[in-house]
Amino acid sequence: MSRKLWAAVTGALVLAGGALVTIPLTAGAVDDRPTAVVSLGDSAMSGEGAGSYEDGTEGENGNWCHRSTVAMVHRTRLADRTVNLACSGADSANVSLADTVHYTEGSQARRLIDVAREFRVTAVVVQVGANDDPEFADTMVDCVIAWANPFGPACRAELEREWPGRLAAMAPKVEDALRDVRAAMGSAGYDNSQYDLVLTSYASPVTERMDRILHGPQGCPLRLADAGYGRTVAVPQLSEALRGVASRAGVKFLDLSRATENREACTKGSTTNGEWQRRLTVDPNALVNGGLDAIGLHLAQQSFHPNAAAHDQLGGCLTEFVTSGAGSARCLEGADGNLHAVQ
Repeated sequence: MSRKLWAAVTGALVLAGGALVTIPLTAGAVDDRPTAVVSLGDSAMSGEGAGSYEDGTEGENGNWCHRSTVAMVHRTRLADRTVNLACSGADSANVSLADTVHYTEGSQARRLIDVAREFRVTAVVVQVGANDDPEFADTMVDCVIAWANPFGPACRAELEREWPGRLAAMAPKVEDALRDVRAAMGSAGYDNSQYDLVLTSYASPVTERMDRILHGPQGCPLRLADAGYGRTVAVPQLSEALRGVASRAGVKFLDLSRATENREACTKGSTTNGEWQRRLTVDPNALVNGGLDAIGLHLAQQSFHPNAAAHDQLGGCLTEFVTSGAGSARCLEGADGNLHAVQ
């Protein structure tokens, strides 16, 4: 059966009585499209920090999505094809079906429809929420500023008061995005039972377990107590908030909050070998593609994100999780030094 004929049979949509109706697959028909797993979300999913970015996403014409060719979705072993629609800095609205534009790119869910019609999508993985009310990147900047001013208050002082409220405000936005992902797949002809929808949380980029004197010059200019609060309180609470979202939305959940434990930025002292998170990284090469637009945030955009080694590990853990058929699991390092999906 040709791809064009297949699309006509399985992807044709009719507008009847104001409702969008999908024409069902003819009994006995065989879906011979290549399988695919698709990722949506923000920088942690796009591969920010892993390097090897796709052409056109390194600041060219204002596109700073930084989609890495070694991002975790590309390190999975779940399908014939891997498709990364995530974009650095994206929030829940950018993932949803809303009419939004981020770094020149429109709705990720709308683009998912086209992918799901071309391929037989078996899994959709979403990582989003940190750029909504938690404002994770801005919070990291605030903590760096607090480190630079030893006479001022710790950044965690304000966070301790605000963090629970930020998470509560984030949750319904992520739920809306997941609902739109379901709707996008439905409009492409899929029933919920035909693919796995997975929501992931985030790994802590920093830890208090750093050299007490040299961690700042080594690339982690954060107060140890602030970093400890992030690792032991803020990131786990964010993960639990997203777990609640997954439960209410009826999707699978993969907890990454401890995925880089003992391998966070600056845990290895003078060397980065063995670390799975980027340290503060200023990349002058951003000026090559992005020009003057790179000045400011984009020069340090890769900072405190999982590196290529981490994405390789996360891809393996994600593969284990999806193939297990479990509804939830945690990515934890095993005795073999690799991440595994632990239920």
